[in-house]
Amino acid sequence: MEKNISIIIPAYNEESRIEKTLDGLKDIKLINQIILVDDGSSDKTYELASKYEFVKAYKLPKNMGKGYALNYGLSKALEKSDIIGFLDADLKETSREVEKLIIPILTEDIDVTIAKFPKAKRKGGFGLVKKLARYGVKYLTGEDIQSSLSGQRVFKKQVLMEFEKIPFGYGVEVGMTIDILRKGYKIKEVEVNMTHNETGRNLKGFIHRGKQFMHILLILISRILKR
Repeated sequence: MEKNISIIIPAYNEESRIEKTLDGLKDIKLINQIILVDDGSSDKTYELASKYEFVKAYKLPKNMGKGYALNYGLSKALEKSDIIGFLDADLKETSREVEKLIIPILTEDIDVTIAKFPKAKRKGGFGLVKKLARYGVKYLTGEDIQSSLSGQRVFKKQVLMEFEKIPFGYGVEVGMTIDILRKGYKIKEVEVNMTHNETGRNLKGFIHRGKQFMHILLILISRILKR
């Protein structure tokens, strides 16, 4: 039986990259629909995405955050979709690698796939956020998931139905990974050649990673308390 596959892309001020990201997806025949949720951008992200006939673009009236945008996209996708993927808007042409995430869901006994990116080309932080996420997931589930921070994921519909809504904040991916594993679903990390807009070793980058660290720490504490 053929599966209906949807991809949800939350986007905020991505006019310089969104066209290339969508171009990378246009020839993937496995995908039935692409839902782009513009999270209150102040640039032309929505206008550029709306030009693509194969994209259903929606614009939120103000910036609500990635979690809200994903939930909005899910409200449009869940009814008719069997498989749903999340992709970031800044992948550019490497978005085409999502096909590698879809295939194991179709051909193997796998419920969720997570993109495992190549090593970053430039130095970012000191690896503290990644280590916290990786070892936190392992401590709470026994599974060694190296890419639990990755937002590039594909799910069987029934997995997403376990959640009333996608959690908000920078710890969303880590929290979902823990919850999915605890419910007995199978996750597979898939190596991809994706690239995205990396944060460097500057003040903005360190502030971002500091927020990530605290959000993930709070998520881990909340999951420990639920044990």
